Amino acid sequence: MIGLKQKNLRYNPHMKKIIINKKLYGNIELAPTKNAYNIFVRVIRAFKAREAFNINLLYSPNKIKSFDHYQPGGSEKELLELQMYIEMCDIFNKPSDDARDLKQHIEFVNDNAYVNLNISKRLSLFNKKEASKTKRSYLFWDIENFSNVSPMFSHIIEPFEIEDEDIYVACNPDSLYLFKAEWEADLYDFSKTLNSFNFTKCDHGKNVADGVLLQNFKDANPKDSDVYIITYDRELKDLFKSACHPSNNLYVLARKILN
Repeated sequence: MIGLKQKNLRYNPHMKKIIINKKLYGNIELAPTKNAYNIFVRVIRAFKAREAFNINLLYSPNKIKSFDHYQPGGSEKELLELQMYIEMCDIFNKPSDDARDLKQHIEFVNDNAYVNLNISKRLSLFNKKEASKTKRSYLFWDIENFSNVSPMFSHIIEPFEIEDEDIYVACNPDSLYLFKAEWEADLYDFSKTLNSFNFTKCDHGKNVADGVLLQNFKDANPKDSDVYIITYDRELKDLFKSACHPSNNLYVLARKILN
């Protein structure tokens, strides 16, 4: 009977009791990462020393800043560590807003990157049932909505051999002010700048960038070409379709994945 009872018990080596000054605060399951135990110890020490709880207990400022960009593996380990830390904050009745915000930010960055990393899989032929033969390719790119430069090159620009002079990029001045340095740094990896393309800094106003791209399309007046429209705006897709010569293949994003 005793042997049967012991057989049914499941020992979890990752489950840790939190006992401080002979008081049991609760149990926490360590995240299955190399850094989890170190985080566990740092949090315990901070509680004992009555130090402030914040995400600096987990990561350095440089590490935290790196989460602004897509990380290989989607920062899966760090998300597990943050969840463990949040649960420890709950046990100690400590605030964890900064950790929750960081966790949400990492998830957004990596979800957004996932969508961008799969741009080519979301493209669909919009103006006809079957693609016709073409001689040239064009890209009309609202960089505010698709700021992940690397996938744009690896999944559209390079495989479809789109020349710089056939790439049209637009954004409003606010976004340019906020993100120009980041965009230029990413483009530098491909020996490009925004001015390598037909780049337009738009005026202020709703959908101005989309309107500029539509006018660029009308002015270019492509024929016998593959045309790639990077926008989520259904109305704009229809306007492109109306202005599109029947000899072109018009490719658009099938649907929006994120809000």
